[in-house]
Amino acid sequence: MRVVDAGETERALPFATLIPALREMFVGGCVAPPRHHHRIELAPEPDATLLLMPAWKPHDALGVKILNVFPGNNKKGLPGLYSLYCLFDAEHGTPIALLDGNVITARRTAAVSALAGSYLARSDAASLLVVGAGRIASLLPEAYREVRAIHRVTVWNPTPVAAQALVDRLRALDFDASVASDLEAAVRAADIVSSATLATRPLVLGEWLHPGIHLDLIGSFTPEMRETDDAAIRRASVFVDTETALAESGDLLQPLQSGAFVASRLAGTLSDLCTGRHPGRRDSQELTLFKASGTAMSDLAAAMVARTRLGLKPSVNPDA
Repeated sequence: MRVVDAGETERALPFATLIPALREMFVGGCVAPPRHHHRIELAPEPDATLLLMPAWKPHDALGVKILNVFPGNNKKGLPGLYSLYCLFDAEHGTPIALLDGNVITARRTAAVSALAGSYLARSDAASLLVVGAGRIASLLPEAYREVRAIHRVTVWNPTPVAAQALVDRLRALDFDASVASDLEAAVRAADIVSSATLATRPLVLGEWLHPGIHLDLIGSFTPEMRETDDAAIRRASVFVDTETALAESGDLLQPLQSGAFVASRLAGTLSDLCTGRHPGRRDSQELTLFKASGTAMSDLAAAMVARTRLGLKPSVNPDA
């Protein structure tokens, strides 16, 4: 079985290839059972979460991601996420590769946001506000540049030093990047706002959102986590990666519980957008919101891209 390290996994997943592969997966689909959540109590530290995310395409590829989420790591200068991705041949169940799950998670998450943005952001969108400065947040400008002519990027983070470090990196990639000191002003000035944090209280408020803005929410994947408020959910046309987000993400679950949102108001899923069942943005003034809680379908699509680009083969060939 091939062990593929972080650098090799990253090089195998350029956004120009990954975004179309995700579109194809959300059109064709695969088998993706509900993911397993296991809470790990670490008092007095925040609780951690172990996620197991399987998916497969019969006679083709089968994979499972093992993901550890440790929110307390941020205060220790460590990443909050660690994961591995196990890829198998789905014809015989033979192992193919052990891929760096952190890279797969980060790159497919940023690519999914950009894929949704290709349908929901205004066609003339040129400015992006990134809320957060972690692994996934750092990739968002590169991903969005594949689907919109993004040049100006502002970064807001509760730790200004981290925001400045990301800005320096983005400037090296030829973005007109700057640190946002005032989050409200930055939201009001942006065409697209993409939030990738582990927040448990709203950061981006609905009263700040102007007509035509696209709000992309990445971070919340538990009922307690939240990046925006009820006002944003009430005002926007709401889309999700899969309907699982309605049950798992506090950004939607809490408004459902408060009555600020009802499931029948959901505009559509990413599959609806990719297949054309929903046309996406209807006009330049529409306020759109995309909430991704993550799906094993996206992980499998990324692993299949890596399989092709790296020429990965089953460790045992039953037909040999």
